[in-house]
Amino acid sequence: MAALEGLEFGKSDFVLLDEVNIEQFMENLKLRFENAHIYTFIGEGVVSVNPYKQMDIYGKEDINAYRGRELYENPPHLYAVADAAYKAMKRRAKDTCIVVSGESGAGKTEASKYIMQYIAAITNPSQRAEVESVKNVLLKSNCVLEAFGNAKTNRNDNSSRFGKYMDINFNFNGNPTGGHINNYLLEKSRVVQQNGGERNFHSFYQLLRGGSDVMLKSLHLHNDPANYVYTREGAVTTTSNNDRSSHNAVLSALNVIGFSEEEIHSIYRILGTVLILGNLQFETDSESVRVVGMGDVSHIAELTSTEPDNVTKSLLYRTVATGDGEVIEKGHSEKEACFGRDAFTKALYERLFGWIVGRINAVIEVKDYNPVLHGKNTVIGVLDIYGFEIFDNNSFEQFCINYCNEKLQQLFIQLILCQEQDEYRREGIKWQHIDYFNNQIIVDLVEQPHKGIISVLDEACLSVGKVTDTVCLESMDAKLGQHPHYTSRKLTPSDKTMEFNRDFRIRHYAGDVTYSIEGFLDKNKDPLYQDFKRLMFNSSNPVMKEMWPDGQLSITEVTKRPLTAATLFKNSIVALVEKLGCKEPYYVRCIKPNDMKSPLLFDDARCQHQVAYLGLLENVRVRRAGFAYRQAYTRFLQRYKMTCVYTWPNHLMETDREAVEAIVTQHGFQDDVAYGHTKLFVRTPKSLFTLEQERAVLIPVLVLFLQKVWRGALARMRCQRMRAIFAIMGCYKRYKVKVHFWEVERRFANVCNMADYGKSVEWPTPPAALTQFHSITQKLHRRWRAWQMVKNIPQSDMGAVRAKVAALGALNGERKDWGCGRSWERDYLANVRDCHRSSSNFILFSQELRNKDEYNQVIFSGFCRKMNRFNKSTDRALLITDKHIYKLDPKKQFKVLKRLPLEVVTGLSVTAGVDQMVALHTSSQDDALLYIQRGELCPDQDRIGELVGTLIDHFTRSVATVRGVSGWPTVSRQVVLSCWPG
Repeated sequence: MAALEGLEFGKSDFVLLDEVNIEQFMENLKLRFENAHIYTFIGEGVVSVNPYKQMDIYGKEDINAYRGRELYENPPHLYAVADAAYKAMKRRAKDTCIVVSGESGAGKTEASKYIMQYIAAITNPSQRAEVESVKNVLLKSNCVLEAFGNAKTNRNDNSSRFGKYMDINFNFNGNPTGGHINNYLLEKSRVVQQNGGERNFHSFYQLLRGGSDVMLKSLHLHNDPANYVYTREGAVTTTSNNDRSSHNAVLSALNVIGFSEEEIHSIYRILGTVLILGNLQFETDSESVRVVGMGDVSHIAELTSTEPDNVTKSLLYRTVATGDGEVIEKGHSEKEACFGRDAFTKALYERLFGWIVGRINAVIEVKDYNPVLHGKNTVIGVLDIYGFEIFDNNSFEQFCINYCNEKLQQLFIQLILCQEQDEYRREGIKWQHIDYFNNQIIVDLVEQPHKGIISVLDEACLSVGKVTDTVCLESMDAKLGQHPHYTSRKLTPSDKTMEFNRDFRIRHYAGDVTYSIEGFLDKNKDPLYQDFKRLMFNSSNPVMKEMWPDGQLSITEVTKRPLTAATLFKNSIVALVEKLGCKEPYYVRCIKPNDMKSPLLFDDARCQHQVAYLGLLENVRVRRAGFAYRQAYTRFLQRYKMTCVYTWPNHLMETDREAVEAIVTQHGFQDDVAYGHTKLFVRTPKSLFTLEQERAVLIPVLVLFLQKVWRGALARMRCQRMRAIFAIMGCYKRYKVKVHFWEVERRFANVCNMADYGKSVEWPTPPAALTQFHSITQKLHRRWRAWQMVKNIPQSDMGAVRAKVAALGALNGERKDWGCGRSWERDYLANVRDCHRSSSNFILFSQELRNKDEYNQVIFSGFCRKMNRFNKSTDRALLITDKHIYKLDPKKQFKVLKRLPLEVVTGLSVTAGVDQMVALHTSSQDDALLYIQRGELCPDQDRIGELVGTLIDHFTRSVATVRGVSGWPTVSRQVVLSCWPG
């Protein structure tokens, strides 16, 4: 840090002061403020001085500079503390909290917002949608809660008028999974009354100045805050807030969070109701009280979705039950009506605020969380609560706020001062005791049972009869008169700064505060007539009805007396302190440099007073004399044992302490540590950071080693499983093969004796390994079955069988009936039965032609019709021998019209129909188109198949015998390919 920040800016950590005294502390604080260095460390905490101006130190580059870095690596900043809390939560799975404290106007709210922004920026690097949604809701909730819970005071333009503690839940990856918001003591009295120069809550001014004309008209409002009693005081007050832009930001935030349009409209209807209620006036008419102007009553009824008569009745009458169960209506006096109206408006706003917080919690709560599946759920808490307040007129709210600060100071003392010194004593560490003021005596003054101020107030509220604030003050004087931190004008008559029967004074850790007892009892009892509760519960608006569940009780139902406001607040603060006490705390101590909100003025006396009551000097002394880090030997060894050769992977020493000493000695930190009975104490963070750096270097190596070992183990297990799988698969495959063979053997055992030789036997489905073998087996069976049928055919019929087989293969099922089932005569012209008139002439002619051309056999002959290119047909006879194809004229004694060598024929084409058309293709392109006539033997015979089969059979045998004949091996293929569609 010394290299990053020169000494001209002062010491960046108060622990580094040459001498720890108030003079040097204030000098260093002032020097850093004047040089715009508003943050200074005290160990792991940071002191923040409100700069009262925008500073360019919160951008993306600044976030990246602090992400994952140790505290002393960068100049002091809120981001450093936020990152330290996040790292502690992520590394050690330890719940942490960041306590932002200081008086009103010291910058607590802004500090908490920057902390939230930093945590949101460094998480979810993978940009998972569900995590981004949670982050957006957490960030946007600040905008909504500021609008409805903050107000301008004389000390602060954006003062939190409620306490807020937010828990952010993280998964094992360090990404936010949800959260929960607790709110404490909303200053609801501000709704009906503000001090001079102050404003009501921001939400009212944002609505009136930022709402659209349509919205304001629907709410029966005007855009001038001066028109309404509850906002008139703040209407002329200047503020740094832009109400119009803030209103738009709130609407956007409500939508992002998940509020429905109906819910958003209901919120602003309640705000409108509060403003109109404030303008209601009452007047006494004879003996009764009535509302002045019933128009506002109608508007209230419309906005609250209730009946105007019920609204009027609730404002003017109170329903009570007598002892015997009789219900009577008691009319209000004018004063009681005004009191009831103000109580109703305060309750309306308080319940609205509580409902908004509950609605946000319902959205951001951790859903479907299972520790077994999702790992440990860790938490970072951020506390932004009202600071210590001293006003000219301090009432019940300031009393509660200052009590809360006393409790937080007590927690700080216990964790930082008291517990730390006690731990040194328990662990046997040499230590020089540091004196500090323990404010337990002040806490007891307020909360001690039966004796404390809260107990006295509760007793007065529960007493029968008319108990006034003055009577309560007298009771406090009687019981607390001897307490050193309590006094009143009656106890010190010479102190004229207090009024008789009105004021009492408490000597807080932050200074003396004089409280006015007036209104204490009413605010503590927090009375609200049951009529208003029933009115709102009976609203037809479901959102408003949900806010008033206690309105369902009838007037005659006896209910337990509710706890007083002070007791409820005390219980919530005790629970808050217990919640903070079980987390590892990180502190942001905010200081207000002046009361003028000037970025240049540093009020020494004002700041010195804050330094004193915040206990910062004592904190510096404890940190300077103490140790920044302590850890049990077992946990320290578990985290850092890999950095030492004597402790990795396991040490052989007698105790864990000896193993820790070996780690410390190896790294040369002997002078920077102390050994307790059960813990190691490290004085400076630098030593710890050195260990963390070395551990960070070794972790990837160890991870790779573990990955290697584990991958090897996985590979071996996988190999063993694969071997077992293959063995099982092999056995199973062999079994399936055997089963298949057995089944085939069983089914085909008697096929020799079957008429169809097993054609009708269904083959079993083979296993995948036998698919190819199965097809071969089927083919073998078919060949065997064919042979069994063929071997009995006479040799004289084998030519016809071969021709039919050839035709079957060539036509390939293209022709439905091609003459397979009949006897093929081939030479139909010489057949007397087919051509009884001309057969004798053709026989003589063929004998002469055989002698002349010396052919051996007639392949096919028959009558046909020849078609020429002019589409003319003539009757002809076709004779095909083993050497030539003859076109004959049957009318002229079968005169040869054309002779073609059989070798020139390259193919033939037939149709897929029942016609007898055939085209003969030649190599000389002299193709012939013929129509084969069926003859007289059987008029419906199909002779195309016979022609095709005999030709293919002839040429197949010719090629097999004489290899020199070319062209005809393709004929059969051409026949197959040239089957015309019918």
